[in-house]
Amino acid sequence: MSPASSHALKHPPVTAPSEPAGADSDFPELAVAVGRPRRRGRGAQSNARGRYEAEARVAFDDGWQSLEDLPPFKTSVAVDTSRKVITRNDSPDIGFDRSINPYRGCEHGCVYCFARPTHAYLGLSPGLDFESKLFVKPEAPSLLERELAAPGYEPRMIAIGTNTDPYQPIERERKIMRGILEVLERASHPVGIVTKSALVVRDIDILQRMAKRNLAKVAISVTSLDPKLARTMEPRASTPPKRLEALKQLSEAGIPTTVMVAPVIPALNDSEIERILDAAAHAGVKEASYVLLRLPLEVRDLFREWLMANYPDRYRHVFTLIRDMRGGRDYDAKWGERMKGTGPMAWTIGRRFEIACDRLGLNKRRSKLTTDHFARPKRNGDQLSLF
Repeated sequence: MSPASSHALKHPPVTAPSEPAGADSDFPELAVAVGRPRRRGRGAQSNARGRYEAEARVAFDDGWQSLEDLPPFKTSVAVDTSRKVITRNDSPDIGFDRSINPYRGCEHGCVYCFARPTHAYLGLSPGLDFESKLFVKPEAPSLLERELAAPGYEPRMIAIGTNTDPYQPIERERKIMRGILEVLERASHPVGIVTKSALVVRDIDILQRMAKRNLAKVAISVTSLDPKLARTMEPRASTPPKRLEALKQLSEAGIPTTVMVAPVIPALNDSEIERILDAAAHAGVKEASYVLLRLPLEVRDLFREWLMANYPDRYRHVFTLIRDMRGGRDYDAKWGERMKGTGPMAWTIGRRFEIACDRLGLNKRRSKLTTDHFARPKRNGDQLSLF
């Protein structure tokens, strides 16, 4: 398609959000929505190109009804050839400085996922591309072993699942996450896992052995106990009962577990905070945390589309509350505030969470992982030590 074509635009046809008061009068972003049959089982409503693309292409009916012939979105998998697997960060408001992401993109399709904008770096859409065009790192275990063996490496907890889910459906076949855990166990290296998949119980054998040496802990995100809301927001993630059962099995195996009420979305799932914590406590969980909904970059418009398509009656109220907690904006990325928000509504959510945790005996003690057992992997050709 040539740049001069009427199908090509210099910018995607998604304007900045209007104030909630006029929300239902003008939604140009809905013009780029993909038909329901083509995106069945997906979270995003559209596939607008990312912010780095010079042009955006929009499918429209030219009178030949050819849109009906377009194929549905199917999951495709490509190989990520990165030569390093440990990612570093120096953010002052998160509790780790390194992480691993076995996959790029996530088939769970959570519409609110703050990792969606990373697909724009690949020239792909943070929308439907993010959940259907996946990249795997098959060499991740061997790359990790090499990095841990480096002479200057200093061990600290590695976080896994902080960007895309390491136990998304493709892991059942690829088993990259299990390979990573095998390397970490051999090196006696601490790991913290975040997931919303019950598939994590597959690796209880490794995690249990590591937990006995204070080397592993697992956090599972439970966003809602309402099966309809959960399926609409997170179409290919494990159901809420499956996640609670996974927490129970992990806890019974002696693995430190945390329930994450994340994200908390005002006027959508915030009323469930106490119920989620109560269910998790009955499953044996001892720790809990929460994160307020974050809408960076393209996530804002994707969430707006989803909200208008599924809960149009709540649109104005949800965004009014979001802006009340973000200093009048849709999102504020300020360190120290981006996870919890500010203002009376944010304070109320935080206070409710704290009161519920106190009542249930959660967060009385925090599990701490250790690096005392770390054993640097041997590299091929390494000279044996005399001492």
